[in-house]
Amino acid sequence: MYLGHSIQALQAAGGEATAREISQQPQSWQKTLASVSEQREQINVFLTPLLSQPDLRIIMTGAGTSAFAGRALAPYLSGQTRRRFEAIATTDIVTDPNEYFAEPCPTLLVSFARSGCSPESVAAVELASQLLPHCFHLVITCNQEGALYQRSLTDDHTLALLMPEETNDRSFAMTSSLTNMMLASLAVFHPDQFTPESFAPVADVCDRMLTEQLDFICGLADDPCQRVIYLGSGSLQGIAQESALKLLELTAGKLLVSFDSPVGFRHGPKSVIDDSSLVMVFISNDPYTRRYDIDLLTELRNDGQARRVIAIADQPDPVISQGEHLFLPATLHANDAALCFPYLLVAQIYAFSRAVNMTISPDNPCPSGEVNRVVQGVTIYPYQNSFRRN
Repeated sequence: MYLGHSIQALQAAGGEATAREISQQPQSWQKTLASVSEQREQINVFLTPLLSQPDLRIIMTGAGTSAFAGRALAPYLSGQTRRRFEAIATTDIVTDPNEYFAEPCPTLLVSFARSGCSPESVAAVELASQLLPHCFHLVITCNQEGALYQRSLTDDHTLALLMPEETNDRSFAMTSSLTNMMLASLAVFHPDQFTPESFAPVADVCDRMLTEQLDFICGLADDPCQRVIYLGSGSLQGIAQESALKLLELTAGKLLVSFDSPVGFRHGPKSVIDDSSLVMVFISNDPYTRRYDIDLLTELRNDGQARRVIAIADQPDPVISQGEHLFLPATLHANDAALCFPYLLVAQIYAFSRAVNMTISPDNPCPSGEVNRVVQGVTIYPYQNSFRRN
């Protein structure tokens, strides 16, 4: 049984793979951290010379969900390490590499890739190597047969980290593949904070959420709201973006879904709210950022325009408790990078449950083939250095 459904029911609904991959995450995370620990010497040999360069530019890239991994991690890692981390999607890089690779500074391109076969992911790596004089690659992938992993085997400027086999999600949407790649990256660049021991409480909380809070999350999905808005600040804005995509994907685009930061939401996007809207606010644990999150949460509740406003939070707060909310089953007092994992779990379960309620197959929500597990139909054009503008 996964996510409260028997195997037979999941097979009938076309959701067995997605439900299994969501549920397996807490156990797979410990495998990923153990794997990074085992490869620490190799990682240090590769990274130490790069990190010694004060002008090193670290670009976190990927397509779709893999791009949002960078959106979530770059702000946190920049703040914690005082290094230059940027998140740039491969879909942006391939269409205008001259803009994104304009600086000839030493560069480490961190590529997140479930399959490692999407045309843009492969092209972004090749373009970086072509246009940047001092370019290195860290590939974090779930597929040892993928083009990116295979390329790494013959390139001494590349280090590839392979995630546990079960994280190469077979379903349409990325769930365990995303969170394991994110966790591996955190363990690589902030090793003192993300170890099997230090991360165990997060995994334990998520395990408890899959049982103790499953009914609450699935109950949210029983509400037939037509608009869903996810809000988060800093790293949690990347999680809000991924949450919106997950719901959009699994419900085959049948719902109006959006995301923003709590402060940015007031500047126009707030007009999307009506009486069919559910707003989910991911509350930060950073004391300063949290004040802005709670201010908007209070404003939305006082407006009374949304059908429902749900706060998802780690630390209890009397203001949050005044309205609908979900506190984690045990308070982690964790940084926002760690909160990404339970918050994503909420969004994944909700998206899965909405799809099932709408009789849409979570494993294959677009059977007609307009959208595919690995993107198809993309033509990658050769890029000539003569194209570079002065």
